[in-house]
Amino acid sequence: MKLYYAPGACSIGIHVLLEEIGKPYQLEAVNFREGAQYKPPYTGINPKSKVPTLERDDGSILTEFPVIARWLALKNPQANLIPKDEETDIRAMEVMEYVVGTIHSQGFTRLFRTERFTPSPSDHEAVKAQGRESIEKGFAVVDKALEGKDYLGGKDLSAADAALFYVEYWGAKRVGMPLPKNCAAHFERMMARPAVQRALQQEGLN
Repeated sequence: MKLYYAPGACSIGIHVLLEEIGKPYQLEAVNFREGAQYKPPYTGINPKSKVPTLERDDGSILTEFPVIARWLALKNPQANLIPKDEETDIRAMEVMEYVVGTIHSQGFTRLFRTERFTPSPSDHEAVKAQGRESIEKGFAVVDKALEGKDYLGGKDLSAADAALFYVEYWGAKRVGMPLPKNCAAHFERMMARPAVQRALQQEGLN
């Protein structure tokens, strides 16, 4: 397998899962600062011009965070990344979809890619304020989902926790935003995992 990633981007969640699984894989960085995601050869691999992208052993390509995360979990049952209780599994997936589709796309994208939402620089602060509001609301929702749990899957790590980790990382490390109690405890648990530490080191984020 090969993971196409950008250091510190949402792809770090998939990177963490690959480390948790423990099977051989390759890494290939996509230089976002130079706009490599919009140019060949990367557009030939993923015409969506984003990460993560996973090249499977048969050469086929998977895109979209929740799809890649779920596929890795399904194909690696030894890693126990899918909660055994169906309701717990469905609820964990629900949070993953919310993280990617709302906290990331509607929240952090407004902070990190403000120009996409308005052509006028005079409106940038208003857009960023909307983004921060979405993020704070999102973390409050997820905080309730974590009540009484170590991870979204209960006592054990699930694939969904990797998605929550990357937005927690952005909030705590990139934006300096205080996380609500349960999210903060979850983030500390994730940061303490050897797989997370290895992924951060490999991406030059330690």
